[in-house]
Amino acid sequence: MRRRQHLLTRRRVLSTAAGAGLAAFAPAAGARAMAEAIRELIGEAALEPGKVKLELPPIVENGNTVPLTVSVESPMTQADHVESIHIFNQKNPQPYVAAFYLGPRAGKAYIATRIRLADSQRLVAIARLSDGSFCSDSADVIVTLAACTEQ
Repeated sequence: MRRRQHLLTRRRVLSTAAGAGLAAFAPAAGARAMAEAIRELIGEAALEPGKVKLELPPIVENGNTVPLTVSVESPMTQADHVESIHIFNQKNPQPYVAAFYLGPRAGKAYIATRIRLADSQRLVAIARLSDGSFCSDSADVIVTLAACTEQ
């Protein structure tokens, strides 16, 4: 009986160590997945900082409903407007959170929504402009009670 207890303890230790190793790897994997999703959207185009303003609380108590807004400086004319706004996150199971499509008749480039966040992480908002260029902003948020726990 004693031997069986030893094996169970050893298994627990090994599984805990494996879990810790995966947890240490997760942030890098999440950042890589987000970068790949962004590259899929923008292709080889440059991603310019500026024009986009991503706003969300720096600390949220509950990751089940995190409010955020994205606004883009644009005249929203036929010749110069925001075509779409995309939101990405670093640690959720899917890095590409949302896409919003706009046109010159929208009046202004502004969206407000709520999202679920699995953990404290970085979010990135990207705007595609009518000239084919991309602008971005990012923000970090600390989540005290995570959502999306069934990864």
